[in-house]
Amino acid sequence: MRRPALTTAARLLAVCTLAMALIAAPAHASNPLVHRFAADPSMHVYDNRVYVYTTDDESNSGTYWDSDAWRVYSSSDLVIWTDHGAPFSVGGFAWATRYAWAPSAAQRNGYYYLYLPTDRSRIGVARSTSPTGGFTDPRGTPLIEKGRDANTGEEPIDPAVFIDDNGQAYLYFGGARAPKVVRLNADMISTTGAIQNVTINGGSGFAEAGFMHKRNGVYYYSYSTGWPGQIAYATSTSPLGPFTYRGVILESVNVNTNHHSIAAYNGQWYIAYHRNARAGGGTYKRSLAMEYLSYEAAGTIRRVTQTSTGVGTPTIAADRLQSHNFPDRYVRHYDFDVRVDPNVSPAADAQWRIVPGLADTNSPYVSFEAANHPGYYLRHWNYDFVLARNDGSATFRADATFRRVPGLADSSATSFQSYNFPDRYLRHYDYLLRLDPISTALDRADATFRITG
Repeated sequence: MRRPALTTAARLLAVCTLAMALIAAPAHASNPLVHRFAADPSMHVYDNRVYVYTTDDESNSGTYWDSDAWRVYSSSDLVIWTDHGAPFSVGGFAWATRYAWAPSAAQRNGYYYLYLPTDRSRIGVARSTSPTGGFTDPRGTPLIEKGRDANTGEEPIDPAVFIDDNGQAYLYFGGARAPKVVRLNADMISTTGAIQNVTINGGSGFAEAGFMHKRNGVYYYSYSTGWPGQIAYATSTSPLGPFTYRGVILESVNVNTNHHSIAAYNGQWYIAYHRNARAGGGTYKRSLAMEYLSYEAAGTIRRVTQTSTGVGTPTIAADRLQSHNFPDRYVRHYDFDVRVDPNVSPAADAQWRIVPGLADTNSPYVSFEAANHPGYYLRHWNYDFVLARNDGSATFRADATFRRVPGLADSSATSFQSYNFPDRYLRHYDYLLRLDPISTALDRADATFRITG
């Protein structure tokens, strides 16, 4: 039966309902992680607890990155974070004068090590038996110093320490588009061999903020591409490269630097980064954020969506529906209407959790839950499509359920047949989504989609 069109008042009610649902959502981790300005997160797991070492933007002038101490936070659930204060300051190095910039950390030999850039030209190392304090300078001199050491690049900053499975440790660093790496000795406070260039073949060029992690035998080198820049990544079979560009992990943030780190905790991968997320924030007053990180079966990294909800409990991986005949366009929701659009922003508006059908959980029936609005589903109404909250009714469940069938225009793709109007299919028409009968070749193309990450 054909139902009345959704009125403006009903759409307004849907907007208000969504807002109230978000306000009433159970408490969990959110972005920003902590209510203090902090940036350049270096995330590490020690003794089943996550530690994040940061640049302390709270204490800078607000006109430059000129803080003189670093900060550390920790959590066992990624929901409640403990502020442990400043584990070390520029003054702890007798040879340093200013600028406590992006830190790194490592654990080995019963000690915790901080790798700390200062003066835009030096990287020092501090050591402690605790991850949160008591750090001192075991060398009395910089570990890396421009002018003293060969091939440091113009700006030896942004250290990132990686310890391989065989015990060999590496220090990655570099700014001003010059990525570097050098081996660390087992004592973690001295280097061995020459400082080498990191070669990345293809893709966006390195600017700063390099980071290394390893998964399933593959070395992933990720980095910022500019000011502002995306976080891109490249892979290799060796920690020294050369690396092959693979794509973007995280889009540009809303400040003019982008800096991240990646870690696995309790079987789930995460990415920590910074952006402007608090009142009074900006380029020099940044805030910490964290998102889930996931991989395709082939080992490539899925692009991360920046959210205000952050992490807390694992989420179902989200997919996109790509138009067969307009491959630059994807199904997305916009003001509770549903359409196909290119260059979707925010990206999460085009991401869907494909779940068992609300009206029939047996294969091949499915429903589409909005990745960024849990509980809201793609449903047809008067043969148009809207994003609506599941009210639990049998009518809603039927309207939001579809049968997956081979693509009507390409059997290697997918089409979606209405559960309660089996003579009709989900299709786009003038870029809007409709539920229509299919007869022509153009109809079949409009009703065919590819499921992509």
